[in-house]
Amino acid sequence: MHIGLYFGSFNPIHTGHLIIANHILEHTEVDKIWFVVSPQNPLKPAHTLLNEFDRLHLVQLAIEGNNNMRASNIEFSLPKPSYTIDTMAYLQDKFPLEKFSIIMGSDSFQNIERWKNAEILIANYEIIIYKRPGYEIDNKVGAKINVVNAPLIEISSSLIRSLVKENKSIRYLMPDTVMNYILENRYYK
Repeated sequence: MHIGLYFGSFNPIHTGHLIIANHILEHTEVDKIWFVVSPQNPLKPAHTLLNEFDRLHLVQLAIEGNNNMRASNIEFSLPKPSYTIDTMAYLQDKFPLEKFSIIMGSDSFQNIERWKNAEILIANYEIIIYKRPGYEIDNKVGAKINVVNAPLIEISSSLIRSLVKENKSIRYLMPDTVMNYILENRYYK
């Protein structure tokens, strides 16, 4: 089985993430998408993150009923901060028969050379890249890439967090189940 690993903080997950994941399922050889919730991204300050178990639960709510998508807590038991190369080594060991690809935006791909053991990632894994405005895809590292033209919506998790803080509506920016859970639990206040 070909599994696309969509890494992220998902702080919180929103419609933009879901549209990209669905597009990749429909327009590539990927059979399933795993949303890999990162407990701590080494490039983001930890104090801005909702607890990882709460973020995982929001992803589960967002994809409920879709058998081709899965919320993964695989990084919760690995050393923090989370490095993609460590997660990939763990997954290859645990699931040796699966083929894994890494999903990322063109903004992240621009910085891939700065990632821990980037050369190993580049040599061993296909990278599925969705275009982000203002970030050209320059494959100077020679990675095995698959560029998809997923529909992009200008929604960000930081926008959602700001709207919640300002008591403004977040309706239609995410599935209603996720929105309701965020509001009921007063996340991001």
